[in-house]
Amino acid sequence: MCRFVAYIGAPTLIDKILINPSNSLVNQSFSALESEMTVNGDGFGLGWYNKEIKEEPGRYVSVLPAWNDQNLLNNASITKSNCFLAHVRAATVGSVSLENCHPFQYNEYLMMHNGGIYDFDKIKQSLSSLLDEEAFLWIKGQSDTQYIFALFMTNARKMGMDKFPDAEVLVACFNKTFADIEILKKEKGITSVAIYNMVLSNGYGLIATRYSTDPTNDFRTLYFTENVSCKLNIKGDLEFEKGKVERNAALISSEKLTDDDMFWKEIPSNHAVYIDRTLEVTLHKLD
Repeated sequence: MCRFVAYIGAPTLIDKILINPSNSLVNQSFSALESEMTVNGDGFGLGWYNKEIKEEPGRYVSVLPAWNDQNLLNNASITKSNCFLAHVRAATVGSVSLENCHPFQYNEYLMMHNGGIYDFDKIKQSLSSLLDEEAFLWIKGQSDTQYIFALFMTNARKMGMDKFPDAEVLVACFNKTFADIEILKKEKGITSVAIYNMVLSNGYGLIATRYSTDPTNDFRTLYFTENVSCKLNIKGDLEFEKGKVERNAALISSEKLTDDDMFWKEIPSNHAVYIDRTLEVTLHKLD
């Protein structure tokens, strides 16, 4: 079913978010608490930004399960970033391979996904015909997420989207992308549900969608925090406190990473959360 987490805010060591919390993403790779599928061991991926060095993100992916990836476990404690996305995979569409590990990188953008287009193979060819040449040639794997990402970027160019625009433009692009796919499904007589819990970033902002084509069949959780400071307690576990002077950090996560329920807010079905470069968080309805 996949699990993911995204962080944006004050530069922090990655292990503070990925490894230390009581319900960390690494723990969710073998014992997810809010998912029907508790094991997500079909690969791991991390994308992180350091704009002082490069506009494009660094990216590390592995077909090893996160709990057994020594490169991740060793290096997360010495890698610092102000924005990163991480994902543990339970394979559905596409083989267990590096090419199918999230988050996917498209120039300065990263995207990851929890969900899927059921019966994707039946629309794969027709979806490919909607892609511009640049997006089509970018695809290297078989996962439906890469095709969704490619369609999103095709639509973004058609809409004149430049860099990381405001929330309204991003929401409009997601709406068009999801609607395009529904049209293709209808043409093939496909009535199965498509689920799009997705995160997109360019390192300056984040947008996350929680969307199901059948909201009554929306069982995949997605949470966010806002205006929090992240620290480790005496046991080494992640704790939050409210930012006192200025916004410090915000997170998007498939599951609550800690037991501090007061800091976690569930994203409503068929909504998007947008976090801008000042860490202001806004909620937007999806079509």
